[in-house]
Amino acid sequence: MFHVILVAPEIPPNTGNVIRLCANAGARLHLVEPLGFDLSAAQLRRAGMDYVDLAMVTVHADWAACRAMLKAEGAGRLFALTIKGTRPYARSGVSNATSPDFSPDDAFVFGSESSGLPANVLADIAPENRLRLPMMPSNRCLNLSNTVAIVVYEAWRQNGFAGGA
Repeated sequence: MFHVILVAPEIPPNTGNVIRLCANAGARLHLVEPLGFDLSAAQLRRAGMDYVDLAMVTVHADWAACRAMLKAEGAGRLFALTIKGTRPYARSGVSNATSPDFSPDDAFVFGSESSGLPANVLADIAPENRLRLPMMPSNRCLNLSNTVAIVVYEAWRQNGFAGGA
């Protein structure tokens, strides 16, 4: 099962959408505090809390606690999704061998909507595992929940949509 980690998410509907996505893709969601909202907030509920019973969500006090749990549970490689990434998240063609082949126990780490990943989190992730999504030059980054969806579904696709119907 993939792990999706949101570090200090700020916008309730984004997190709600990611909860719904993780429930539907069979991924486990880790939320690293501080959170920019209350998990019981009405905005979050409208965006995906109706899926909270179907999702596996864990809240961690900080990055160190999240890392410790991932290690204890035998999670695989950590991949950071960042505009500072040097590798594409997916192949653009059969000749592009620079993007990773994802394994079912890999973990994908995403930063907050306003500031991305903190330096201490990025430092824990190997440079070759810092991935980026292609975008048009001079544009701001994609919405957090859209980015999570793109990456999780690519990883799941690479693994034959295991467990899906």
